[in-house]
Amino acid sequence: MRKTNWLLLALVLVLSSFLAACSGGSSGSGGSGGESGGDSASGSANGDQIFNLPITDEIPSMDPSKVEDALGIQWVSEVMEGLYRLDENGKPVPGMADGEPEISEDGLTYTFKIKEDAEWSNGDPVTAQDFVFAWQRAVDPATASEYGPYMMGGVVKNATQISSGEMDLEELGVKAEGDKTLVVELEKEVPYFQSMTTFATFFPLNQKFVEEQGDKFGLEPENILSNGPFEMTEWNHSQSMKFVKNETYWDAETVQLEELNLTVVKDTSTGVNLYETGELDRAGLSADFVDQYINDANFITEPEPTVFYLKMNQKRGGEEDTPFANENVRKAVAQAINKEDYVNVILNNGSTVIDGLMPADFVSGPDNKDFRETNGSLLPYDLEAAQAAWEKAKEELGTDEITIEMLGDDGDTAAQTSAYFKDQLEKNLPGLTVENKQVPFKQRLELDNAQDYDLQVAGWGPDYVDANTFMNLWVTDGANNGMSYSSEEYDALIESANGEHAGDPEARWNDFLEAEKVLMEDAAIAPLYQRSRSALQSPKVQGVFKNASGPDYEYKWAYADNAAAEQ
Repeated sequence: MRKTNWLLLALVLVLSSFLAACSGGSSGSGGSGGESGGDSASGSANGDQIFNLPITDEIPSMDPSKVEDALGIQWVSEVMEGLYRLDENGKPVPGMADGEPEISEDGLTYTFKIKEDAEWSNGDPVTAQDFVFAWQRAVDPATASEYGPYMMGGVVKNATQISSGEMDLEELGVKAEGDKTLVVELEKEVPYFQSMTTFATFFPLNQKFVEEQGDKFGLEPENILSNGPFEMTEWNHSQSMKFVKNETYWDAETVQLEELNLTVVKDTSTGVNLYETGELDRAGLSADFVDQYINDANFITEPEPTVFYLKMNQKRGGEEDTPFANENVRKAVAQAINKEDYVNVILNNGSTVIDGLMPADFVSGPDNKDFRETNGSLLPYDLEAAQAAWEKAKEELGTDEITIEMLGDDGDTAAQTSAYFKDQLEKNLPGLTVENKQVPFKQRLELDNAQDYDLQVAGWGPDYVDANTFMNLWVTDGANNGMSYSSEEYDALIESANGEHAGDPEARWNDFLEAEKVLMEDAAIAPLYQRSRSALQSPKVQGVFKNASGPDYEYKWAYADNAAAEQ
């Protein structure tokens, strides 16, 4: 959703891209068979099979080893495919894999067969060696992948040691036995491993092609090779992109869409105008437009397990202390923003306040009780507590004036958010000055990776369906920590959940519950809201469904019902 990761989503993503046909209006939710739950007259593909969709910004990269953002993960997942692909129920179904894997009795060795008819868009067969090369590349320190060490570390045998330069690539627990047999050795039993293989980091790569492209791989259509449902054929940077059906895809007969045309739209009013004139098939809605269109027949809204929070960087550039190295500064900022007013006025799209890290309705414990319900509200808006912490912070720092820089994206809703947070923080915490810095999405990711910021709005969507996809974000020196947070107690709980208690569901669950409490007690992050999205969407958009993890939406089974749009 990846994800969400969806990963480090800009607030502007809340309101404009990848809105599914799942609820509201006359939209439908198609399944793996291509059927629609919509109210269209025909309920089937007819007319030109083309979707014209908005995208909030430039895709930073189409290299599956390097994508770390929602845009890249979304579209890499449409042009490429791993061993498995998620269906509409969040279940992994065979992609490049030919059926289910053979799993050893101890759960540590997986043997996959690769489809005989799987091939790349240049005609080369997809082989087991393509997976070996890709997985080794993802953990190779020279690749500088964010997700390789993060997703494979502690999962695939020796991945952590290789990514830290302590072992050779050949020691990774993955090997090819002939052209079509892939054997994977794990560090420990990982019940959700098969689900992980649907994520972009685990996609295969054609070694000869990648090496021929060099540093250009994944940066232009001619530098991309597809083995998934679609191919990228046009990329007008910062303006538009085109994807077309991949006729060499093993399951091409299932794919009904012929084209996916993406237009970069950063301004909500522009997107709505393009939708109204028929140039786009959907448009994200900001708060004022929600009020205007909420009774429209084509208005849709959709909740999802993606959370947003303020990242409070404790060491700028990883070296110089920021004000957020002080715990009371973090507690003050975390509790000084009226989140209820924010979601109801600024967002106004169904998003809900969250006072912890784990989203509601995502994972349940052995008692079948939802994680969020069990842990409850941990770090709510509390102006009195915020101001008390603020006074302590100023005393500890020996100053009455503190200045912080807040990093954000350059979209219109992101600007509204930055302005709101600045006003709340400066009004509620006397002596605080917030300097807003708004940059394009790609630049914000670069600044985040370099830890060159004080404060920023960030978000996370699940990469797989397990509490660990959220909880292991903040371990010391974790690949996605990016704010120098470190807690021995937190680290020990996460290590226990994925080690000693990995086979004990109740103890593992309790480890995660306690870890979230530690995170909130330290005010490591300031939780803001759980996302919902609102949009206008043409009734012709059918068969798009929301992924449980990884890329936000799936287009393999989508189709255009043009007759429905004409009614």
